[in-house]
Parts: sequence; C-alpha cells; structure tokens
Amino acid sequence: MRRSKYIRPTHLSQGSDRPRLTTSAMIASIAGADQPTKPAPFGNTLAALAEKDERIVGMSADLAKYTDLHVFRAAHPDRFYQMGMAEQLLMMSAAGMAREGFQPWVTTYAVFASRRAYDFICLAMAEEMLDVKIVCALPGLTTGYGPSHQATEDIAMFRGMPNLTIVDPCDALEIEQAVPAISAYKGPVYMRLLRGNVPLVLDEYDYQFELGKAKLLRDGRDTLIISSGLMTMRALEAAKELRKDGVDAAVLHVPTIKPLDEEAILAECRKSGRLVVVAENHTVIGGLGEAVAGTLLRAGVAPAAFRQIALPDQFLEAGALPTLHDQYGLATSRVTSSIRSWLGT
Repeated sequence: MRRSKYIRPTHLSQGSDRPRLTTSAMIASIAGADQPTKPAPFGNTLAALAEKDERIVGMSADLAKYTDLHVFRAAHPDRFYQMGMAEQLLMMSAAGMAREGFQPWVTTYAVFASRRAYDFICLAMAEEMLDVKIVCALPGLTTGYGPSHQATEDIAMFRGMPNLTIVDPCDALEIEQAVPAISAYKGPVYMRLLRGNVPLVLDEYDYQFELGKAKLLRDGRDTLIISSGLMTMRALEAAKELRKDGVDAAVLHVPTIKPLDEEAILAECRKSGRLVVVAENHTVIGGLGEAVAGTLLRAGVAPAAFRQIALPDQFLEAGALPTLHDQYGLATSRVTSSIRSWLGT
C-alpha cells in the first residue's frame, strides 16, 4: 500500500503517553504548554508605530487576518489596502506606493512571496532600493498543511537577491523590537513572521534587537549553537537540557540573515575545541547553515567539527505540527539528542 502524505494527528498517541492530537495541531502555536506568549506582536507594534509615522500603510493579499495585519486594519482602516489573492499585483502596488513617499508593509504567506512574486520583488523593489517591508507568515515548518504552504526554501531564494535585507526573529519581544528598527532602515526588507500567540523567550536575556547584528545569548565551552528564528528558542531549551549532562552550550542568535554578522560568527567560531552546530527552520540547502559555512571557509576558520540541524532537501509531509517537528529534527528533544550524539555523550 502506498503511504499517505498525510500524517494523521491521532497516530501520535498510539503506544505512548502523549496527549491525543486533533487536526487543529496542524496550525498549532509553537509555544510550549506553560510558555508565556503575546498575541499578535507584529500587528500591535505596527499599529502603534503608525500613530507616529504617517508614511506607514498596510497591504495584504487576502491574508490580513492570518498575518496579524488585521490589528493594523482595525486601528488605521484608511491606511489599509486589501489587494485580493494577487500577490504580484500586491508587490507592484507596494512599489508604486513607496515611489510616492509611503512606507508599505506588505503581508502574505512566505510561499507566495518567494515562489509567486519573486521577480516582482526583485525588479520593482530590490533593484530600485525601494522602502518596502515584506512580512510573511508560515516560514519554514510552521504549518502542517504540506508543501503548498511550507516555505522551506524562502531564505535560499531571497539570499541571492541584491539589496534585500532578511530578518528571522525568534519571539514576540524580538518582533516588537524589529518592527521599528526595520522601519528606520531605508530599503527593502523581508521578515519571516511568527503570528498569533507568539512565545516570549528573549526577555530573560536582556535582549535588544539590532539590525545586522548577532547576539551571544549564553556562552559555553563544549559546543556553539548558531541559530535563527524559532530555532533559537529550541537551542536555548536544548542548552538547558544539555547542562544536566554537564555539557556547556553557547547560543549565538543570528536574527539578520542578510547582511550576515560575519564578525560575530567568526569571533565565536575561532574559540578552539568547540563543536559548531547551526540550527535553522529552513532547508539544509542555501540557508543560515551554508551562509555560516561559507563565511568560515572564506576566512580560513576551521572549528573542531561543523554540523547542521535543518529541514531535509525534500518536500515535507503534512500533519500535526508537533509530530512534524519531531519527525524532521526541529523539536527540542531532537536538537538535544543530535548534539549529544555528535559530542559522544
């Protein structure tokens, strides 16, 4: 019998003590059961910022509700534009608004921006260095609805586009800090979005987002985890678990994928004797891992060992999101076990 591409959520409970999952787990929050969250940090922050900056307008391709831009729409209905399910039109219209002195904030799903509207972003925005901010939900493996919705290769596609800044925030706090920083930067930006009830993680680390800068959240002598987006949350959780085994793990958070903070990465990787692990919510091809590897190779820096935690180079299955994170190695338990095996502990 041919195996179904759909992983039934109820299968997770068979032969285990785990809770029985329902279909809603395909769009579940990435927050843990007891983890603090904040609702719609992007929409709330942008709406507040627009009170002070009349240039800001919101635009979406029939997905305002699912990218948290509905908060902006409610606060500023006269500055919101619903463009319908026409992503290419959305991008060209945003470019036109930017030429007229506005600062458009465009939202859709990451698959639609990267696959469907790439050429329009490239020629209408990036080549002209227009001040458009593209904020996209469902990056990487943050939905269980299969390849049509899983933007596992968006960073690989956009890294090759000149003039485009790429941001992959970790949590609600970073989104709140990144929005005004991105607004202050004059030029096109692509930001991966965590939507809905977003975990709050970085408040424990006295964190402050700076565009183009990586931040060492914790130091450690045994291994260095270089991470972005939600995988920084998983890296910090894994570091706490590894500590129980006497493994001291450092975590370098890299929220800006392009331009890459090569100076910070090289400084940490030059510390001898540490396993270097790059963890990302993206395919193993063309993302943060290969960006870091290229940086090390060009600089002649050779860590004790180099490994990647990333999604495989394949179309992923559909199913319950917790199941998929475990299956494809993004769950905290899988990150922890991978590093343990590489360290031989």
